[in-house]
Amino acid sequence: MMDINEIQTFLPHRYPFLFVDRVTEVESGVLIKGYKNVSFNEYFFEGHFPGMPIMPGVLIVEALAQISGILGFVTTGRKPSENLIHYFAGSNKVRFKRPVVPGDQLILESNFIKERQSIWKFQCTAYVDGEVACVAEVMTAERER
Repeated sequence: MMDINEIQTFLPHRYPFLFVDRVTEVESGVLIKGYKNVSFNEYFFEGHFPGMPIMPGVLIVEALAQISGILGFVTTGRKPSENLIHYFAGSNKVRFKRPVVPGDQLILESNFIKERQSIWKFQCTAYVDGEVACVAEVMTAERER
C-alpha cells in the first residue's frame, strides 16, 4: 500500500492535477491497483457540467496514466527524483461505460503489457461500485528530464 506521501515520491503531479489518492496493491512488472476519491469540491465540476457534475473522461484516463506511471517506476526500481519521468504518451481503445460523479470512489487498475524502447504499454480499467466506468490501453514514455 502507498499513501499520498509515498505516491508523491513516484509522481511529479501535485494539486490540482494529482488523481491517485492511494495505491492498494502493486506487483512489480505485473499490476497496480488504487483509487481516487471523487469529491464535489473538485475544481472541474464547476464547469463540467453546471447542475449535472460529471468527471471529465480525459481526467479518468489521466488517472489511469498516473497509476500506470507509478507501476513503471516500481518495476524499474527508480523514481522521478533520479531525473526520470513517465510521460503520458498515448491511449487506444478508450471506452467510457458509466459517468463518474461526486461521491464516487474511482477504483484504478493497470496491468503491464510490455515495454519496448522505453515506451510502456498498460491495459487499464476504472471502476465505480464494481461497475466498469472506463477501459483504455495507456502508453507512457520513460524519459530523462
